[in-house]
Parts: sequence; structure tokens; C-alpha cells
Amino acid sequence: MPDFTQLIPELKQWDTDVESWIAAVGRFDHAIAYGQIFWPEFRIHDDCVLFVDCPSAAFDNWMLSTDGDRTAVEATLNHRHILDLFTNSQFEATREVVLHLGRLLRDMSSCKLARDFPGRAIVVSFDEEFREDLVDYQITVYQER
Repeated sequence: MPDFTQLIPELKQWDTDVESWIAAVGRFDHAIAYGQIFWPEFRIHDDCVLFVDCPSAAFDNWMLSTDGDRTAVEATLNHRHILDLFTNSQFEATREVVLHLGRLLRDMSSCKLARDFPGRAIVVSFDEEFREDLVDYQITVYQER
């Protein structure tokens, strides 16, 4: 069990647990929006699994520049940097926070993809190796071929 007081410093001020804190300050609209991050929608396009909002033009351009390497195209178009999810956050993320969130995103996306595309060998990677710059931590989705 993670130490949520380390991951959510505001908990110390409230002197409470995560669920009580969410009950006090959480918002339904934010929960719905976070759902898009934690349980993303994917689609099949030209035998590739892509985020539902991936533009077809970007796919076509990457197919040309990778000589049709679908795995490389998926990995390029289906990567999300953890820090980019919260570019205007007033909370400065620590490595522990980024790693915890990255693991959550990896695990939830893996479950979602296995449910939605049971016949495909889809990899959701999150490299936890030490990175000097926290922006380098990312989730990447691609198919093993």
C-alpha cells in the first residue's frame, strides 16, 4: 500500500484518508475527465490499435516515414508523457508521484485493452528506469507482431 500522504501532500493538512478527502474536495466533473485518462478509448485503424482521438493524417504520415512499420507507428502515436497530463498543475510532481501514476495508467490501460481487444497481443509499457528529467517517463501502447 503506497503512502498516500507522500503522494498527496494535502492529506496531511486535512488529517484524513484518501476517500474522505475526495468526499470533501472531489468533483464529479473532474472524476469524469480523469476517467478519460485512466480508461482511454481506442480504435482499430488499418490493423493498428490507436487512441480514439488519433488523427488519420498523423497515422498516414507516420506510416510513410516508418516504411509501414505498424508497431513503430503505434508506439509513436500511442505514447503519453505523464507530466504532460498536468501541464498547469500547481502541485510539483515528485519521481514517486510520477512512478505511481505511471504504474496505474499502465495497469488500467492493460486491463482496458485486454477487455476491448482480446485477440490482440497489446503491450502497455512504462519504463521505470531512473530518468533525470521526469518528463521522460511515458506510457506507450503498441502491438507485438
